Amino acid sequence: MGTGESGPRSQGRGAGAANSLFPVPGSPQEGQTFAGESLLVRYVNFVKLPHTLFALPFALLGVLAASIQSEVSWRTVGLVVVAFSAARWVAMGFNRIADRSYDARNPRTQARELPRGALTVTQAWASVLLAGVLFVSAAAMLNPVCLALSPLALGWIMTYSFAKRFTWWPHLWLGLSLSIAPVGGYLAVMGRWSHPWWPLVAVTVAVSTWVAGFDIFYALPDLEFDRNEGLRSAVVRLGERRSILLAKILHGITIPALVVFGIGSGFGGWYLAGVGVATAILIYEHQLVRPGELSRLDAAFFTMNGVMSVTVFGFALLDRVV
Repeated sequence: MGTGESGPRSQGRGAGAANSLFPVPGSPQEGQTFAGESLLVRYVNFVKLPHTLFALPFALLGVLAASIQSEVSWRTVGLVVVAFSAARWVAMGFNRIADRSYDARNPRTQARELPRGALTVTQAWASVLLAGVLFVSAAAMLNPVCLALSPLALGWIMTYSFAKRFTWWPHLWLGLSLSIAPVGGYLAVMGRWSHPWWPLVAVTVAVSTWVAGFDIFYALPDLEFDRNEGLRSAVVRLGERRSILLAKILHGITIPALVVFGIGSGFGGWYLAGVGVATAILIYEHQLVRPGELSRLDAAFFTMNGVMSVTVFGFALLDRVV
């Protein structure tokens, strides 16, 4: 399982293609990985660090929403970036550790760093523990509320790694894990819940359904593997056709939730235009995936999901500066 992006169900690399930066057409390798076998490159690929750029806008969107009510310093922005990046490292790194036996048996993921021995479990744990300390430290430097909530956040995102062992709905668990980002960004600035209370609830719903819908798509290629291994997911429970329908329903909730968040937070026309662009991207993506036809479920498709978060944030930022 993955954290934020992919897991045993994600598109893995063949051993002969482990060092490619971008996927080769027709190859099952993962994208956004870098060439080379230095320790730094192996760590970067271990947690798919480039994907942080696609998930980070969630946290910064919360900062932007808070900036409508309060001045935001560059120090706060920097600490939010550090905290989010460290938390994501913990989540992804712990997930790789917890799932290393599944990854070793799944042809899609056998070339990941732990299964192929590019990193030891000790090295993986060391990076996760260091990132955890960095996350808590950054939270402490933000405000007491963030510090108090930081252990709960780490516990939630790490427990996701076991969700497929006991629930059919790990996709929503992952969605709720990433929804911590915009709420955390807001709390980093304000040190309290939003007033009125419902904008942060709306963005939690938006991010949770957005990510859960994407994660269902990620689960489709590994339906048989997950079923054979006794792992649980909506895809295993519902089958391909109904799972795709569920993803459509979830994303149908995402868009109005984003609108409610924007209106409640005080964003204007540019933000709503960004949500409109995100809607168009979602509609296009759902045209690409049909039951029995997953050939277009490739790295470019998954990259577009990340582009959506950047799009919404970019228009929200434009809304604040224009």
